[in-house]
Amino acid sequence: AVEMKKERGEVTLRRPEGNQPKTFTFDSVYDKDSKQETIYDETAMPIVDFVLEGYNGTIFAYGQTGTGKTFTMEGNDKTNEQKGIMPRAFESIFKAIEADPSKQYLVRASYMELYKEDIRDLLSKNPKNKLEIREKPDVGVYVKDLCSFVVKSVNEIKEIMNTGRENRTTAETKMNLHSSRSHSIFTVTIETAQMGVDLKSHIRAGKLNMVDLAGSERQQKTEAVGIRLEEAAKINLSLSTLCHVISTLTDPKGGSHIPYRNSKLTRILQDSLGGNTKTVMVANIGPADYNYEESLNLSLIHISEPTRLGMISYAVFCLKKKKKKK
Repeated sequence: AVEMKKERGEVTLRRPEGNQPKTFTFDSVYDKDSKQETIYDETAMPIVDFVLEGYNGTIFAYGQTGTGKTFTMEGNDKTNEQKGIMPRAFESIFKAIEADPSKQYLVRASYMELYKEDIRDLLSKNPKNKLEIREKPDVGVYVKDLCSFVVKSVNEIKEIMNTGRENRTTAETKMNLHSSRSHSIFTVTIETAQMGVDLKSHIRAGKLNMVDLAGSERQQKTEAVGIRLEEAAKINLSLSTLCHVISTLTDPKGGSHIPYRNSKLTRILQDSLGGNTKTVMVANIGPADYNYEESLNLSLIHISEPTRLGMISYAVFCLKKKKKKK
């Protein structure tokens, strides 16, 4: 159902019935033979470098449920080959800090999830407590009472990631034994102090958001009922709002109202989506012909084009075997 041409950045989708194939172009395309290191170096590292310079950046993993989004973001930290974007980003950050002793750095980390549009602190002693969004003129949008920890090494920030991962909401569905039922946002804030020519200390701050989105779902496939169906409805609603925000930001005509407030996800990420920021969307798709419609919808949403915020779209081929629904 899926053919990928990495050298041309193309993804071609073919219907199981053999109708006319559809081809889409992305900034970069990665197939089943691509390595985690390559994906990080080409997609995420430029964002990390941008944040170290004092800007805000966001890395999304987006796609249908069960297509490997969490593996793309976290990977398997037990082997260097399978490490995902997040642990590699941690290593890049502290490597850059160690290589530049002329500056002073302060690195802080926080980890939250949005479960049914409720904000939860994954690092709190009570991770099920609901938090609220606030806004101040001098601070901007923030989550009240969200824990933020100062980290001084790769190991310390990995402990933060592992603690939050254990508290994240997951459940079994017909399409995924360990389906994420929430969106997670791991934020690294990097403050840099450097002595200027005026002999005064100048401080700049950059913020890196690494977002593992819950998978989009169709009820007829997941056969979700009860609480699982309610979760899916909230997931799809916030993903729809995110797509609407991105679509508005990428409108070359500009001038349209950007609906950040329609979802807590886009509200929290408002300062890292518009303006002088950089964003990468890692779009995960499944190779099975059973997933044709989902792959088509994802490709239509994330076609690369000139944008108002320099957004980059990427497609990642999920490491799965082809199989048809029984």
